[in-house]
Amino acid sequence: MVRERAATPTGRPVAANRRATARPIPGPAPITTTAPMPPPTPLPTTLVAAPVRHTPSVPWAIVTLSRTAVILAACATASLALAGCSSSDTAAPTGTTSAAAAATTTAGTGTADSPRTTCPTAEPADDAAADWTLDGDTGSIAVVGPTADTAPRVDVQGPFSVAETRVQTLTTGDGPVVSDSARVSVCYQGVNGRDGSVFDSAFERGVPVAFPLANVVPGFQKAIAGQTVGSTVAVAVTSADGYPNGQPRAGIEAGDSLVFTIDILDASA
Repeated sequence: MVRERAATPTGRPVAANRRATARPIPGPAPITTTAPMPPPTPLPTTLVAAPVRHTPSVPWAIVTLSRTAVILAACATASLALAGCSSSDTAAPTGTTSAAAAATTTAGTGTADSPRTTCPTAEPADDAAADWTLDGDTGSIAVVGPTADTAPRVDVQGPFSVAETRVQTLTTGDGPVVSDSARVSVCYQGVNGRDGSVFDSAFERGVPVAFPLANVVPGFQKAIAGQTVGSTVAVAVTSADGYPNGQPRAGIEAGDSLVFTIDILDASA
């Protein structure tokens, strides 16, 4: 028996036992995904700055070592005043008496064997008489010297200037004569003749300063060398004997004359 083949729409016979199979339609390529990114770290709502360290201000000194200050030079702990060096030098501290030690001694009780370890800080009376007056090449000064209980005062009619350094002994001590190479301990105050401002003062700090006399500016050395321990001295210093180029950190300009009032507490060879 002959099987009939069904005709296709095209006219071609199709075997009756052939099953039509559906061809799978290729799908889209699989999408490859990467691992999710971690969420960003949230910013702090406030930013705290690291603490800033400030170098404590250093008091001026009276000695000239490797670095100097407004009037002296660098040393070791506490004051300003007279180092002979260039105006670009940086001040460093000097002084040998601690505030704690100073607090245990009363001003005015020192002797040649046991010199004072403090400087009086009290102001002199308003009506205190001047111990020295001087007319300068310009202006004038009136100096009230220090005592065992009070600091000095310098009244300036300015601008005050001198063409020659002038030294005045206010009171004479009974100690040994100070050599020009001695190491001395003093209380002192420095005043600018141009405007009358106090640019440095051991009296304000209440603590003396110790330094080698050979290392100070010429005007300061002239005031002390040849005096006796226990004396008080005032000196009007020319710019050439002080800071001819000025000392900006102390407000000293080139050409300024300076006035120092000094209490000589001790001296050693």
